[in-house]
Amino acid sequence: MLLVASKVLSNDKPVVGVNTDPERSEGHLCLPVRYTRAFPEALQKLCRGEFRWLWRQRIRLHLEGTGINPTLLDLHEQQLSLEQHCQAHRITTMDGQPGTTPPPSVPKPSLLPVRSLNEIFIGESLSSRASYYEISVDDGPWEKQKSSGLSICTGTGSKAWSYNINKLTEQTVEEVLKIGTYVLTDEYNESLVFAPDDRRLFYSIREPIVNRVFSNSRQRGFASRVCVRSRCWDACMVVDGGTSFEFNDGAIATISMSEEDQLRTVVLEN
Repeated sequence: MLLVASKVLSNDKPVVGVNTDPERSEGHLCLPVRYTRAFPEALQKLCRGEFRWLWRQRIRLHLEGTGINPTLLDLHEQQLSLEQHCQAHRITTMDGQPGTTPPPSVPKPSLLPVRSLNEIFIGESLSSRASYYEISVDDGPWEKQKSSGLSICTGTGSKAWSYNINKLTEQTVEEVLKIGTYVLTDEYNESLVFAPDDRRLFYSIREPIVNRVFSNSRQRGFASRVCVRSRCWDACMVVDGGTSFEFNDGAIATISMSEEDQLRTVVLEN
């Protein structure tokens, strides 16, 4: 579902997800699991119009500056080690021509040919290395940060990785307050989830480093536009866990939404 959603760039093509492996996948974005074995029934309901549309907002990406390679690397096509992943970016940059080098910069914002249904992740390819970048939320001042990476999600993605980055566990609340464990935990965690058609982004800073040099005024929050300037050595920007772009020192990403990028999906009742 995520792979298809990243390739469909217009909002006039309906996308219907079918969970083909319900034993290993929850299939949150697909039709109810019973239609996996009763797909003819689902088709009949679709033909009769017995469904409702659900417009899911998606993220679009503009890249500019230096340190970028606008050629995408499809992670669905191959299972790569860290070294292979970095090498694959270099190979696509050289485009098969020995001795060539990537363009020194992209002076104007370039719209990338993918859309994100769940989230964008920005960080160093080596997970044990801190990611260094600057961030501006809703055209606010730039803030210099170091962390384990940056996640920016949609309403659809708010139930996935972003939720698990930010959720409170009962153990955490219990150790802090010793009272009201279940109520406080549930209320906080529910506040992290929002509707798929919501026009807002939700950004999360993973494990921020705060000291004399680096700050973190807000670890998470809603926004309509997020800009990130990379100061990383060997970083990438990953779309829905499946498409990777090189994102090194000097690259600037602008993350936003547009009405025309909505994904047209259907909802069938059980």
